[in-house]
Amino acid sequence: MAARAHRHVHGPHCRHRPVLAQAEAVGRIEALARDRFRLKPSVPIRVVEMATTEIGFPPRETRITFWTGNDAEHQYRIFKPAARVILADLPPWWMRDALILDEFPFCDCCG
Repeated sequence: MAARAHRHVHGPHCRHRPVLAQAEAVGRIEALARDRFRLKPSVPIRVVEMATTEIGFPPRETRITFWTGNDAEHQYRIFKPAARVILADLPPWWMRDALILDEFPFCDCCG
C-alpha cells in the first residue's frame, strides 16, 4: 500500500487560524511602524496585543515598542486589537521622538 502525502490546509475552521491571524496582524503592524517612523531594518520593533486592565479602557490594546540610538525606548498604545490596527492609527513620523518613554512615567497606564 502506497503512503499518501498528508497536506494540511488552514481553512476558516482550523484550530491554528487565530494564531496565524495574530502573527499576520503583528507582522503587518511591524511593517507599518517601520515605514511610518522611517526605521532602519536593524531597529528592533515589538508589537504586542494585550488585555487592558484599566477601568474605562477598551478590553484589548496593541502596544508598539521600538528602540533607537542610545537605547531610547519608544512606545505607542492603540486601543484596539491588532487585527483592527490600520496606518491611520499611528502618529505621523515627525512625532517619533515624542514617543520616547521617560524613566518615570506620570501614571501606571502609560508604561
